[in-house]
Amino acid sequence: MALEDYNKAYRMGKREYQHRMMRGQLPTLQVLDEILPPKGLYTEVPLGLVQIPVNQIVGTKTGGRSNAFAANFMPILKVGTEFSQKWVTLCKSHEEEGIREPIKAYEYMNQFYVLEGNKRVSVLKYFDVVSIPGTVTRIVPKRTGEKENNIYYEFMEFYELSKVNYIWFSEEGSFAELQKEVGKETDEVWSDDDKLTFSSIYTRFLTEFNANDGDKLNCTPGDAFLAFIKVHDYENLEDMTTSELKELVKKSWEEFELLQEEEEIDLKMDPIFKEKTILDKLLPSSAPNLKAAFIYEKSPMTSAWTYAHELGRLQLEQRFPKEVTTVCYENVTVDTVEDILEEAVEEGCNLIFTTTPSFAQASVKAAIAYPKVRILNCSLNTSHRYIRTYYSRMHEAKFLMGAIAGAMARNDKLAYIADYPIFGTIANINAFALGAKMINPRAEVYLDWSAKKDNDALWNFKNSDASIISGKDMVIPEDASRYFGIFEMADGYPRSLAMPVWQWGNFYEKLIRTIMEGTWKYDDDPSTTKAINYWWGMSADVVGVICSQNLPIGTKRLVELLKNTISRGEFNPFSGILYSQEGIVQDHPYGTLSPEAIMEMDWLAENVIGSIPKETELKEHTKPVVGQQGLDKAKG
Repeated sequence: MALEDYNKAYRMGKREYQHRMMRGQLPTLQVLDEILPPKGLYTEVPLGLVQIPVNQIVGTKTGGRSNAFAANFMPILKVGTEFSQKWVTLCKSHEEEGIREPIKAYEYMNQFYVLEGNKRVSVLKYFDVVSIPGTVTRIVPKRTGEKENNIYYEFMEFYELSKVNYIWFSEEGSFAELQKEVGKETDEVWSDDDKLTFSSIYTRFLTEFNANDGDKLNCTPGDAFLAFIKVHDYENLEDMTTSELKELVKKSWEEFELLQEEEEIDLKMDPIFKEKTILDKLLPSSAPNLKAAFIYEKSPMTSAWTYAHELGRLQLEQRFPKEVTTVCYENVTVDTVEDILEEAVEEGCNLIFTTTPSFAQASVKAAIAYPKVRILNCSLNTSHRYIRTYYSRMHEAKFLMGAIAGAMARNDKLAYIADYPIFGTIANINAFALGAKMINPRAEVYLDWSAKKDNDALWNFKNSDASIISGKDMVIPEDASRYFGIFEMADGYPRSLAMPVWQWGNFYEKLIRTIMEGTWKYDDDPSTTKAINYWWGMSADVVGVICSQNLPIGTKRLVELLKNTISRGEFNPFSGILYSQEGIVQDHPYGTLSPEAIMEMDWLAENVIGSIPKETELKEHTKPVVGQQGLDKAKG
């Protein structure tokens, strides 16, 4: 029997050898000594006895034994050789009592190279054994700053906490994300139970992933697993049945395919409407009946953000009294949003808007469960294929606000109160600063954050010598406060100058029209798996500025001029030579930052006095939004 196994393994080895030879690839085992960096550029660290994943054993330490095996570790020496006899003996030993003697191996970049025990590895690979004990020495290369090197250093930090060595990622930051997604603090060590639970969940996922030919995707199983648990809570997977897990993996396949895309997001910068033909004008159109749900984190009475979206919902009802009915859900939390989404679907809603980034994960989960329901999440730069996301280019309006502030300032000191350090916010700050500098080259913008712990940014600036303050964008009707938009302090009271406007009603109306005209489906290119983000601005009339009667007529004319040039695409606030606090960002006088560079901006303009706070400096309630939309996501 063992001899038959050797013959079978030998045939497998020969096929692999020939297959690789025909493609110009190395047909035998990799040799670690041939790929190591020069001496002095790495160190050796003994790890002791380690359970080595067999599929991560890829070669041998020295070249002496490499030619006895094909690249898949199957033998290529004929029957009757001393080598084959020893292999057969090991095969019998494994079948009768199991191979227990540890091998000796080196680990380099999370792959293993055998020093002693090549034939043992060959036999165990033949029998599809998952892991083998081995005394391991790690080769640690010096830091180079290259992507693969950075990922390896992140892995080593993760390994010290978890002792998990069988998962790998293709993007930086993923090991830290995994630590977070399994419910661990940044530096928290895993218990033995944690390791067993993770091994069980990941192994079950991997089984289903591979059963669907996951190895043909251009991403690692770890990449897919991380994307999976971001949507489906890790803690719920342990109790999931095999059939439930199998179905979820199958439904999530487009998400895994999206991981392969170099350009993950397809930005739609303006609405696209179908040109009407003569036939369209002659024949009556049959618009679909839509029932739209709006899911709010707060209520219009307590949140200006929610109030702005509620105005948008009411505008929809006025514009489409027969075609569209709406329903809204208020004071929804991250813990209850999944139930609310399910309730909305059960009530017949075929279009759902979740109006905060912290609801993105639940939105994806619902979209997978209900593929016929259109679900959109109000967030920026979210790369999920199952939902579409939408946001406004508020930085265009902020540029105008900065120009007004620069024109009206009594001195060179302006103040800006920001909320969360998330996608889009930094562009808003910098656009304001650039607008102010365009009018007043000496203008400095002092930055503070309302989301920081133990901080009252408004109080700080009210008692400063800043001549103009940029506060929150808008207020709710019941709020008597006038500290919004840009204002100046006069005798201890705010004097309003202008305010930016999120015109969500125009956005929702135009989006509904794309559905009615059938152009919604044209955004879906069957040849790609890119996620679709709507990022409309002044050209689509979804952001604007309202000027106060306190503004001089000349300043109002300047605002109108700037608005028109931006709307027509003749001017971009982030065009020309740009400087950050650290130095030059764009050195071409006719250059313009790409939409992606604006969206993921993580630097502050040179005339901004302040810094971007770290997540640990922020108030507790900001975590859901910052966790979903924080600047670190751009680096993932």
